[in-house]
Amino acid sequence: MTDAAPGAGSTSAVPRPVVTVSSGVVRGTREGALDRFLGIPYAAPPVGERRFRAPAPVAPWEGERDASAFGPTAPQRPYTPAIARYLASVAVPGDDILTVNVWSPADRAPDAALPVLVFVHGGALTRGAAALPTYDGERFARHGIVFVSIQYRLGQEGFAVLDGVPQNLGVLDQQEALRWVRREIAAFGGDPARVTVVGHSAGANTLTALLALPHAKELFDRAILQSGPLVAQPPKKSGRMTREIAKRLRIPATRDAFAAVPADDLVAQQTEVAAGGSPVGGGPTVALTIGGEAVPRNPLDALLEGQGRGIPVLIGSTSEEYRLWVVPSGAVDKASWFTVALARLVARVPARVVRAHRTRRPEASPGEVLGEVMTDMLLRAPIARFADSRASAGAAPTWVYEFRWKSPVDRLGAAHVMELGFVFDRLSEPDAIAIGGPGGPQALADAMHGAWVSFVVDGDPGWEAWTPRHPVQAFDAAGGHIDYAPRQDELDGLPQR
Repeated sequence: MTDAAPGAGSTSAVPRPVVTVSSGVVRGTREGALDRFLGIPYAAPPVGERRFRAPAPVAPWEGERDASAFGPTAPQRPYTPAIARYLASVAVPGDDILTVNVWSPADRAPDAALPVLVFVHGGALTRGAAALPTYDGERFARHGIVFVSIQYRLGQEGFAVLDGVPQNLGVLDQQEALRWVRREIAAFGGDPARVTVVGHSAGANTLTALLALPHAKELFDRAILQSGPLVAQPPKKSGRMTREIAKRLRIPATRDAFAAVPADDLVAQQTEVAAGGSPVGGGPTVALTIGGEAVPRNPLDALLEGQGRGIPVLIGSTSEEYRLWVVPSGAVDKASWFTVALARLVARVPARVVRAHRTRRPEASPGEVLGEVMTDMLLRAPIARFADSRASAGAAPTWVYEFRWKSPVDRLGAAHVMELGFVFDRLSEPDAIAIGGPGGPQALADAMHGAWVSFVVDGDPGWEAWTPRHPVQAFDAAGGHIDYAPRQDELDGLPQR
């Protein structure tokens, strides 16, 4: 259903689409052959008495709800100056942060049942928003896909470890959003029985937790996991951030005490504590916690034992993830071979693994070799173990990729986040240019975006699924090609975690 824009009385007025969902009527916008519906609530605002509680149902509204702008973003601070040069932030004030956004072809048939893609943003569980320009779903919708992006609680609001609070509230939010998609997406032309989820970084980490649940098939049918850890932490470790904030504020680590602190104050405290930590280094960070309804077990353990095997998965990483973590700060240049040796001993990495890295890249500095080993331990080795376990058990197919194109910007190379502009085919967006420069190869965007579209539409990205031969689709400037068992000598000797 469409109507002319308010106040427009001529035949040239732009129609504004109207859709009815369970909680009320939403009025979106139309641009060419595309409909957008932004900021639709899937759960009640998590404020007041609803802070630090499981997501609550949306209160129905009367009349039409304007869906022409993104909803409020979860409380957060911009990235540190060193990282903010490459990673943009968006801040939209307000309380109604648990929202979804939908892009749909405007020329769809009334009874259309189009494939659905649901995107979960990353940001180390402390930052991120669906409103970033690169995350616009327009290119996917132009391929006949109903694209959905979701927002969820971040930081202490979503991942605090508190007495009397369900753990991993942000993951419970995502479950609620996916239930909304199953229930409501048909109204936008989507097929609720063909839902693919895609997550990047922390978004992939949380989706891994959902994939590991016994009821994962109730939430989605296929999964794309980009550069996300496959593990969660025990409460003693993941709760370090919460305990340190409580200590600083001189309050107990309980729901009542934290709910009495304004959200912005918790974000400020978290930012100060995190200044001494990182996703790969020491110090408290925000992380998934093992325990409770959302993450009852360590996800990788559950997946290796058989959970999620009925769901096709596309999974991978960039070839130089570590560069985003250590190049902007200058840490890559501070490491010595003594640093590498010490880190190797602490992590119980055999010397032959380091030798294999140095043989493959004899020109690499100590910091680069350390970064390579770190990336293997965090991502590449767990991905291979996950894919191996599925192939040996005859599970649904698994496809593995590695993004190898190297950005010319500030020695970032094929760093974490670098693939997003290519996956979304939005290389000209300012946030994509900030990290990849203005000259990203369109052939690579065509290849990656096309593969993701093919997986969502047909269930196959277009290359050989994982077997004991270990085929990896290597994406580079020319597009893509298969490498068999790349880095095997580097991965074989790593300790399993």
